[in-house]
Amino acid sequence: MTIKLNHTGQLFMQRQIAAGKVVRDERDAWSEHQPSTEEENAFIETHGFAEYARWHLGIDDREPAGTKAHYKFPCGDFKKVHRCGVISAESRAGQYKHRDIETAAHRLHELIDARVRRRAPSSAARSSRRT
Repeated sequence: MTIKLNHTGQLFMQRQIAAGKVVRDERDAWSEHQPSTEEENAFIETHGFAEYARWHLGIDDREPAGTKAHYKFPCGDFKKVHRCGVISAESRAGQYKHRDIETAAHRLHELIDARVRRRAPSSAARSSRRT
């Protein structure tokens, strides 16, 4: 298999989500929210490829390490993990049958949505505040 799960990226994103460094955006927003080529290049110039890799769920062994092409399935903007990026990675990984990446993205998606549910007050709590 040439594209495999980036365990370091997965763990990094789990920690980002746990720390609240996540954008709870809509499913189809990734095309607008993903970093541009210029933003990627500036990030790499400042932080290097090791940091760049942490924002990706996949590694392509066909491409040389230390190149942008080596890293696949981005999920954030170099500041926060984006829900729409995670959903995009989950969908694309499933489409191309990268099951380990699809599963990792699904778990991140669940973590984001569970965090939202925990933070949202229940309808009973909202009702009691109004009285």
